[in-house]
Formats: sequence, structure tokens, C-alpha cells
Amino acid sequence: MKSFRDKRRDSRPHSARTEPVRPRDTFAPAPPKTGERPETKSLDRQEAKPSRVLVRREGPLPAERLPLILEVAPNADYALLDSGAGEKLEQYGPYRIVRPEGQAIWQRALAAKEWERADAIFTGDTDEEGIGRWRFPKAPLGETWPMKHDGIDYLGRFTSFRHVGVFPEQASHWDHMAGLIAAARRPVKVLNLFGYTGLASLVAARAGAEVTHVDASKRAISWARENQEMAGLSDKPIRWIVEDAVKFAEREERRGSRYDIVLFDPPAYGRGPKGEVWQLFEDLPGLTDLCRSILTPKPLAVVLTAYSIRASFFAIHALMRDTFAGMGGTVESGELIIREKSAGRALSTSLFARWVA
Repeated sequence: MKSFRDKRRDSRPHSARTEPVRPRDTFAPAPPKTGERPETKSLDRQEAKPSRVLVRREGPLPAERLPLILEVAPNADYALLDSGAGEKLEQYGPYRIVRPEGQAIWQRALAAKEWERADAIFTGDTDEEGIGRWRFPKAPLGETWPMKHDGIDYLGRFTSFRHVGVFPEQASHWDHMAGLIAAARRPVKVLNLFGYTGLASLVAARAGAEVTHVDASKRAISWARENQEMAGLSDKPIRWIVEDAVKFAEREERRGSRYDIVLFDPPAYGRGPKGEVWQLFEDLPGLTDLCRSILTPKPLAVVLTAYSIRASFFAIHALMRDTFAGMGGTVESGELIIREKSAGRALSTSLFARWVA
């Protein structure tokens, strides 16, 4: 199971932080308002950074498939029990958790007593004596607890940015990736940029890939290493890299390092460890082009997920098709959703576009 991504997502940052690890990012965004994902903010660029010279790729555009709605249904590991009135009630392993959800503009389907059975509620208030921003109605809970995704054990964690270390909607991408790795019947190298707490990397490694996981947050990498050990996958080839995602990819391009699958899930806004500024709409085209440049001669896929942006998936769909012109394959784009258990409603979580060879 798209995120310490909490004090991204809603936050995935680009920088090593001093605060609790944030969401799936390599950039450190400003703390989101309660119930909202961080939005891209205007910011004076105090540090000039060299821009990648982009030239439109020649050749026919890849085929397209859209809209594609990738859905996660309730299961034994995770379930969206109910949602509404700006909140969601989720089941993570043994715990019921209530968190803000700005897109849940409908009314709750379950009775109030079901919501009152929650073990943890994110309030947005600071707590000077313990874990900030969480209230535990029944009994105080520890910061971490054991969780599982498709047989992979990992640690859930109550972070001060309301995230718990996993983004269940990403399971659709993980399953697809694992299928590509298995079907390749050859060594596969995966690059996971803005890797956060490592679930995607663990899924890829278990499927047989050699994985490079990059996040600028030292705490996120530490958490990911804990998850690898907890999952019993310490013998799997995963490189854990604390680095600015863009700079790492640029170095890989210069070194001639190549990957069969690239995953990237950048934040809307962030700062790198040395003050680098990331603005999604300004910098995403260059990073997408860079991801193409570090693919092997026989690549399998490139997967882009975008949270916290005010845009249609058609925008990133067009970007991906343009970037992968001349390479054949198909660009599939749409939304990641979680299917609610109570009334069967779909909660949209993010946009995505993926090129598949």
C-alpha cells in the first residue's frame, strides 16, 4: 500500500527534513491545511537553476487509452468504510481511522455510532505532549503499528501531516508493475523517484526487479529501510538513495545508467535539500523528458502520478504522449479511485498517466 509524507500529501518532498517525514515526495512542501492537499504556491525563485532545453520529439504519438479509472476495492488489509462531510472513515489493519477528505462533499452513509468507533482521529490540532494532530478516543496508540499489503508487512505510522505511510490507491499501479516485471522474463531495473516509504519498491523487488529508490527525506528512507526488514525482503536488491530526485536522474543520464521502469510521483510544490525550488507545472515537462532519456533500449513503462493539482488528466496525458513520441506503445491516463464499502461511492485521489511499451 500512494505519501512520513505527512507534517505530501498530502506531501512528498524534495528535501531532507527536520520535521516528521512527509509524504511521498522528494520535495518538502509547506504544511497543508487540514483536509486539503498542498496546492502549488507562487514563490520567488531566489536560486536560478539551469533549465533543461526541451525540443518536441519527432515521430508518431503513442496510442492512447482514456479515460482509465483504476480502482481499489475494500480488502482485508485496507478499506474505505465510509466518507462524507469532508472526512473519510478508513480501516487500516486493526485500526479505524478518521481523516479529512476535501473531495467527500456528499453525506455520510453510515450512522454516527460507526464513526464514533474510530481508534484514531486526525484533528489538525497540535499536541504538546505527544503525537501532534491525532486524537485517540479509546486508548492512546503507539506511533507505529504493523500493517500488511498483499502479504508484504510494513509499518503504519501516525504522522503529524495526517498520513499513515501508505497510499492505498497506488495498489493498482503496483499490481500492474509486478505483472510487467513477471512477464518480462529477464532482469528488470526499476527506478522509483519520490519513493517515500517504499511500498512500491518492495512490490517491485518481490516481483524480481533490481530497484533504485530515491527520496530526499532521510527519515522517509529510514522508514523505508524498516519496511524492507519488516517485510522479510532484506536480501532483495534495493538501493536506498537520499537525494534530490531531479538531480539524481540527471546524473544517471550523464552516467549512462538506464532503467526498464520509472515511477515518479512528484509534489505540486517543494524545495530540495539545497534550496532547489520545484513547481509542478514549470518543472514536470523537463522531468518527464528526463525519465524518457534514462530508459533502456527495451523499456517496459513509465508511470506518473499527480496529486494536489488543479488540472485535468488530459494535461498530463498530452504531456506523456508528446514526450514518448516515436517510441510506440500506449499512454493510459485517468484517475486513481478508492471504492467505498458503505454506499459504493468512488473517492478520487489523484490523476495519472503511464506510458506502456
